[in-house]
Amino acid sequence: MFKKILIPTDGSKLSAQAANKGVTFARSIGAEIVALHVTQPFAATVGFDGMAAAYAITDEDYDRTAAEQAQKYLQAVLDRAATAGVKATAKAVSNFNVADGIVHAAKEENCDLIFIGSHGRSGLSRLLLGSVTVKVLGLAKVATLVYRVKEND
Repeated sequence: MFKKILIPTDGSKLSAQAANKGVTFARSIGAEIVALHVTQPFAATVGFDGMAAAYAITDEDYDRTAAEQAQKYLQAVLDRAATAGVKATAKAVSNFNVADGIVHAAKEENCDLIFIGSHGRSGLSRLLLGSVTVKVLGLAKVATLVYRVKEND
């Protein structure tokens, strides 16, 4: 059925929970995985009020730190895959829109499934915080499996 599964991670505990379930799912169907971390470019994190100057951080510092974090988050998924005996690769990309980054990576890597976690927010918190998962569902051209993460696991 599915041969190559994209598993995005943001390094959070809930994202790790979804990634672990994604690896387990991949093992159960004999698929390989691509672990993905999407960072936003430095310009996306800087307000128009000159906030970067206040923090005295450069593009290079930001890029280096983002790359280090991405490697750490991706390695955790790769380690879990290795333990489960699942073939895995990792990819880090930068995109102003995280959902776009996920969808583009799925296409570039020829994935036939995106396995993504969701907090299951509703109401005002969903409106204010948005949802990368909902955006991925709207943009994706491949099957997308949404795993509802559990806050207390």
